[in-house]
Amino acid sequence: MRILIIGCGDIGLRVAQLLKGRVRFLALTRSPASHEQLRAAGVTPILGDLDDRHSLRRLGAWANRVLHFAPPPGEGNGDPRTRRLLAALRAGGILALHHASSRGRVDRADGVKMNADGLVYISTSGVYGDCGGAEVAETYPAHPGNMRALRRADAEAQLRRYGRGGRRVCILRAPGIYAQNRMPSERVKKGLPALRAEEDVYTNHIHADDLARLALAALFRGRANRLYNAVDDSGLKMGDWFDVVADHLALPRPPRLSRREVTAAVTPAMRSFLSESRRLSNRRIKKELRFRLKYRTVREGLK
Repeated sequence: MRILIIGCGDIGLRVAQLLKGRVRFLALTRSPASHEQLRAAGVTPILGDLDDRHSLRRLGAWANRVLHFAPPPGEGNGDPRTRRLLAALRAGGILALHHASSRGRVDRADGVKMNADGLVYISTSGVYGDCGGAEVAETYPAHPGNMRALRRADAEAQLRRYGRGGRRVCILRAPGIYAQNRMPSERVKKGLPALRAEEDVYTNHIHADDLARLALAALFRGRANRLYNAVDDSGLKMGDWFDVVADHLALPRPPRLSRREVTAAVTPAMRSFLSESRRLSNRRIKKELRFRLKYRTVREGLK
């Protein structure tokens, strides 16, 4: 079995470690400097750049399972990188429709029954926009509230069109990803304020290890053209999350101020997060993917 990783950063390397030696991992990379790190992780590097369609011409010959973790560009209202990737996969026949004789075929790895092909994309829960603190299942309509989320929504739309052709595509809508090396440590160390409880917004999280495991669960067990909220059971408000991080680092908890005061003290990027509140439901990953979180809450994850 060969699995092609597009955008093999932190999550991609965690995925590779989960099945190291059991399957062959390949990764698209635009930097020769990353080859040594990839090979050390058991991943075969393939030189190419999603911003250069000519470099992707042979990409479609490499694997029939794809993990697409690459973000859109930092500007614009669409995702040309996903468009170029899908064009290369189509040209190479990856994820092409099976003949009738091969329908229902599965592989096995480490005793796990798996789908015979598939593409998994890690998107963002930001495509839902502001939900006023409501509980959000995958059937909730998407209303991107900023350009970053709009670009992700465009990538999702391209992938779902691709999936309607009979190819098995799964989209994971991930919220805040955390781990020991992925925390708002500097923010807490600086003592930047958080919102008062009555004005605070709900936020959502997933441990990086669980997201890597969930990507494989979706690849092996996910339904065709399906959305999944990739979220744990925490259900915290943002200020409570900063309190958990402060306690973990043995630092003072951030002061709680009014929305007006906090808005004046934080970056424009943080202001956009303060304008959106939602509580993601994870019932679908538990029921359909039979997924069991290793870290059910951020407190467990940091502990």
